[in-house]
Amino acid sequence: MGRFITIDELTTDIDTVLADKRHHLLVTFDDGLKEQFELALPILEQHRTEALFFINSMNFIDNKVSMVHKIHMVRSEVSPNEILKEINKIPNSQQNELTPAEFSKAVAHYRYDDQSTACLKYLLNFKLPKSSLDIVINALFQRNFEEESVADTLYMSNDQLRYLAERNMLGNHTHSHFALGLLPKPEIEEEILKTKSFIQSFKKNDNLAISYPYGSAEACGWPVPEMAKQTGHKIGFSMERGSNDITADKLLLKRYSSNDLPGGKNYSS
Repeated sequence: MGRFITIDELTTDIDTVLADKRHHLLVTFDDGLKEQFELALPILEQHRTEALFFINSMNFIDNKVSMVHKIHMVRSEVSPNEILKEINKIPNSQQNELTPAEFSKAVAHYRYDDQSTACLKYLLNFKLPKSSLDIVINALFQRNFEEESVADTLYMSNDQLRYLAERNMLGNHTHSHFALGLLPKPEIEEEILKTKSFIQSFKKNDNLAISYPYGSAEACGWPVPEMAKQTGHKIGFSMERGSNDITADKLLLKRYSSNDLPGGKNYSS
């Protein structure tokens, strides 16, 4: 058991929180989805519990769907074999084959999926060059969906974002939801600062938190945490599973997935 803490407690007095032997809990959501605001937030507010909602600014500034969500939606309509068939049409199509090391990373990162699904998701999210990904996924997405309509339906509205910003409940999930650790430093900084500026346009917040897209070791390895700190972020969240104590890196805090908790598909008592 534990107690839910406020966002201010975590961002302004994190050393005390991490040193405390009691369990402290904070709910986080990634990607700025409308369903998080409409379904989860009312339950949290009923129990007077705060949460951090990490958003990608491209969904709102550009009214575009993040590539990660395009991949999800394409995979819901198109078979893995058809996706791989499209990838194989690209020159140098051997890039769709994972090395043994990449296979191990894929299975570890996508622990809730079977091996073939994990490998396809790793290929799409980590290995394929952006240029190839744009060709394959954008073509399949446009064939099955209308982007502006999806963006309006999938992501929070500006009024909903403003509501969260007034309560300091918005966090930075970067502009485009790319794996930051795979980008050059100028692009990492740009990805972080675009969303920081967007959040600050609603309300100035000196205690910003960041959640790194994908959150794996390669997605948020050096220099990503240092750049998050340099751009004014007090705390950062990876997707490494576990609890945090006084030895934790405040810019690489661990989290538990809802799948690991009671009611989740990976939970075992």
